[in-house]
Amino acid sequence: MIAMTTSIQQQAFIAIMAASSRLRRQASCVLDGCGVSPSQYNVLRILRGAGGELPTREIRARMVDPEPSITRLVDRLEERELLERIPSSEDRRRVDCRLTPQGVALLAELDGPVDETDRALLSALSDSELETLIGLLDRVGLPCDASKPETPS
Repeated sequence: MIAMTTSIQQQAFIAIMAASSRLRRQASCVLDGCGVSPSQYNVLRILRGAGGELPTREIRARMVDPEPSITRLVDRLEERELLERIPSSEDRRRVDCRLTPQGVALLAELDGPVDETDRALLSALSDSELETLIGLLDRVGLPCDASKPETPS
């Protein structure tokens, strides 16, 4: 039998992926109750954070896990009247999106349960440990991710 060694990098990668999977499953449980996928929730939060209209390409660029078809994602949210599309007056090819009052209300309804879930899932870590974790995770994958600038050492 061949002995297999696992590098510390592989162990870290597997731990990050397993933790990500557990967190996504728990977050999905909260969002499923309102019939919203994690990607749809991400779009709604991006629009709320923008405080107004954003072009669809900008929404996609800001997503945690960009969808291959932002158009289809926006279609579903528009069908549910959670956002609306606004044709750009400057560029006919550009379409901006903004939250509707229903989208704002849904986010307000989800804020409490999402915050409670986040606190519960991360309760094993102190605020200081969470800050360290955020800093470390911000650095993970940078050499392979051309969309993020490298930070100086």
